[in-house]
Amino acid sequence: MASSAEYLGYVLDLLADVPEVTTRKMMGEYLLYASGKLFGGIYDDRFLVKDTAASRAALPMREVPYDGAQEMLLVDIEDRESMAELVDAMLPELPEPKRRR
Repeated sequence: MASSAEYLGYVLDLLADVPEVTTRKMMGEYLLYASGKLFGGIYDDRFLVKDTAASRAALPMREVPYDGAQEMLLVDIEDRESMAELVDAMLPELPEPKRRR
């Protein structure tokens, strides 16, 4: 099942205080980037973020976005400020984006 544009709008509203958020649609789902770093995605209308020390401290529920994928953490935060703090804490723990040739 693909994620809806309405749910994407909800998540982007939740991420309004996070600088430089971009999305990329892939196979009906959405990848989420902040400052060029992949930090999460929307899978079957579920907002999931990568498993980092910062995200583990804030989010208890693990989910698998699709068969064969690594576990991610289900976002249950519903306010912009807390979401911005979480993404800000996660960014230093995420790898730098790969340079395209």
